[in-house]
Amino acid sequence: MRVRFGGMVALLDVSLRAPGGAVTGLIGPNGAGKTTLFNVITGLQRPTTGTVRLDGIDITTLPPFRRARLGLTRTFQRLELFGTLTVRENLVVASSGTVRPAPSVDEILARLQLTDVAEQRANELPTGLGRLVELGRCLAVAPKVLLLDEPASGQTESETHVFAGVLEELAADGLAVLLVEHDIDLVTRVCSTVVVLDTGTVLATGTPDEISNNPAVRDAYLGAEVAV
Repeated sequence: MRVRFGGMVALLDVSLRAPGGAVTGLIGPNGAGKTTLFNVITGLQRPTTGTVRLDGIDITTLPPFRRARLGLTRTFQRLELFGTLTVRENLVVASSGTVRPAPSVDEILARLQLTDVAEQRANELPTGLGRLVELGRCLAVAPKVLLLDEPASGQTESETHVFAGVLEELAADGLAVLLVEHDIDLVTRVCSTVVVLDTGTVLATGTPDEISNNPAVRDAYLGAEVAV
C-alpha cells in the first residue's frame, strides 16, 4: 500500500495483517505513518495504490460507515466522546447503530468497570476513564476488527491494567485488535506480533522479543527506548 500527499510519500509499500484472536501492535515515532494507516483502513483516506480487505473482501472503495457496518471500528488519538451525554448514553447511541448481536450496555459497563460512573456526563470524566468509554462504544457495535490509536494516553496505571486485561479477553474471544501505542509495557503484555513503522515503511515485524533484539530497530531509534 502507498499513500501520497502531493510530492510527499506518507506510506510506502506497507503491508500489514491483523488476524482474529490476537492483538497486533503498531509502533514507531511520531510521523511514522501510523495514524495515516489507520485512516486508510477505516476509509478516511484513500490509498494511492493498494487494497484494504476485511474477511478477504476488498473494501478499499467503501465509505467509513459501510466499513463500520461490516465490523470495522476505531478510536482516535484525541478523545472523541459525546461530552454532554452520560457514559451510559454514549454506549446506547453506539449500540443503536449495530446490525449484529452485541453485548448489552450493562454488560459492557461491568466489563470495563464503568458501572459506578454510568450516569456521569462524559465531559466530567478524567481522560483515562474517557478512553475506557471510547472502548465501550466500540464494543457496543459488536466489531470484528478493533483499531485503537494510543488508547493508554492519559490513563492511570490501574486503568491501563484494566484496559490490558480487557484486550486480552477480547482477543481470546476471537476479535482482531490493531493497537497503536507508545506505552511499551502495554504492547509487551498484550501483543503477539509487533510491526514497526519508520518514515512510512515497515522497518520490522515480529514478536515483542524479536523486535526488542532487532538491530535495525535499535539503530533506527539510536538507543531510544522502543524495545518491547
